[in-house]
Amino acid sequence: MARESESGLPIEPVYGPQDLAGWDPARQLGEPGEYPFTRGVYRSMYTGRPWTMRQYAGFGTAVESNARYQQLIANGTTGLSVAFDLPTQMGHDSDAPIASGEVGKVGVAIDSVEDMRVLFDGIPLGKVSTSMTINAPAALLLLMYQLVGEEQGVPADRLTGTIQNDVLKEYIARGTYIFPPKPSLRLIADIFKYCKAEIPKWNTISISGYHMAEAGASPAQEIAFTLADGIEYVRTAVAAGMDVDDFAPRLSFFFVARTTILEEVAKFRAARRIWARVMREEFGAKNPKSLMLRFHTQTAGVQLTAQQPEVNLVRVAVQGLAAVLGGTQSLHTNSFDEAIALPTDKSARLALRTQQVLAYETDVTATVDPFAGSYVVEKMTDDVEAAAVGLMEKVEDLGGAVAAIEHGFQKSEIERSAYRIAQETDSGERVVVGVNRYQLDTEEPYEPLRVDPAIEAQQAERLAKLRAERDRAAVDAALDALRKAAEGEDNVLYPMKDALRARATVGEVCDALRGVWGTYVPSDAF
Repeated sequence: MARESESGLPIEPVYGPQDLAGWDPARQLGEPGEYPFTRGVYRSMYTGRPWTMRQYAGFGTAVESNARYQQLIANGTTGLSVAFDLPTQMGHDSDAPIASGEVGKVGVAIDSVEDMRVLFDGIPLGKVSTSMTINAPAALLLLMYQLVGEEQGVPADRLTGTIQNDVLKEYIARGTYIFPPKPSLRLIADIFKYCKAEIPKWNTISISGYHMAEAGASPAQEIAFTLADGIEYVRTAVAAGMDVDDFAPRLSFFFVARTTILEEVAKFRAARRIWARVMREEFGAKNPKSLMLRFHTQTAGVQLTAQQPEVNLVRVAVQGLAAVLGGTQSLHTNSFDEAIALPTDKSARLALRTQQVLAYETDVTATVDPFAGSYVVEKMTDDVEAAAVGLMEKVEDLGGAVAAIEHGFQKSEIERSAYRIAQETDSGERVVVGVNRYQLDTEEPYEPLRVDPAIEAQQAERLAKLRAERDRAAVDAALDALRKAAEGEDNVLYPMKDALRARATVGEVCDALRGVWGTYVPSDAF
């Protein structure tokens, strides 16, 4: 009897040539590094070098996070990935009343360029690639990074990395938005223009399906809603007067890797094919790099369990393998204890070692796209593509990604999928080892990493000192210039950089923009 995939598509017990009847390898498969990029965006893929091993980390103060980054670099990570705490993600200073109890909890607290300087102390920004998981205030953190690079003597055209900068998925699945959609999209267009002129090697956005998947989206929903968001960003930039080939090569994506290896491989291959077709046929992109869907992958945090946490080591290894077989450009492997608390030094090191075993002890890097031509994978790739395209057409029928968000379409679809998963887990139809099958009578004790609550007071002291020592008149003048740019059509990143250089805080800069653009309030219809 056929099983169903995570997307609700049938998986047959046996596949053969009949399942690919009418299948055209030249059109649907192609060669690696060539349109439609089903087999990967680069001709040699990992046979030349492995993916970037980019471990996501950040907690407490900039001092503590810097120490973790130094350890990761010493242990062989090839790219940094910064986690910010919730106040930073929401554009609030650590001493704001709304930040109480959240400072440094789920990421590092960054209040000003002073903290950013400490965060990257001793780390040469001209040699390391840095990804920053930041969305609504992405421009601020990018500019702080640029300012620290300038202090290190690193020209902006040598800085490499990525800002997530994907606010549409915040309205759909994650919730760390600040401004309404229209000014948020304007800010993203300003970032595209600024980076083209000032930081040309920077990836200006990482369009994310990961958080939708963590909220319960199926693989087909994950790529459909992510690519629909990507289309909205491209339309915004084109409407702002940019040529598609001026910014599209710097777009990147961010997906999850689940334990269901076959469908995940098919999902990644389908996503590349859909994006290449959209960029060529809808937007008329000419540069082959504009057609390439380059993506980062993180293993599925939502599939990790607090029960028998060591089993997560196996889950993460399987998920990481799925990402690699699917052709990811960079990878973060979760630590086995993340369902309990922030990773310890040892668990973070084990997560990195998992990637290193995949890269250097297996043969998956010996050949490009190992599953190409597999009856099951090619059929699943076509099935996932068809399901995703169907969802994307529904988004278009509603008027595009923003209009669909306002109708609550993506959110309601994801919620239905999450409810189905919960029902299947509760009934035992979906097996979760250690949770609804193969449980232990008693769990072994585990001592998690805990963030010192004193850091909130420490950050408040740093802010008080900064405000006392800086030139308040210069800060006020820079914030006034920022407000005027936000009220008009000038690029807001230039006055924003001046304000941050004058040591305006994250909260002050975001408050200046809140005063002009307002804040987003979800509809009751959601």
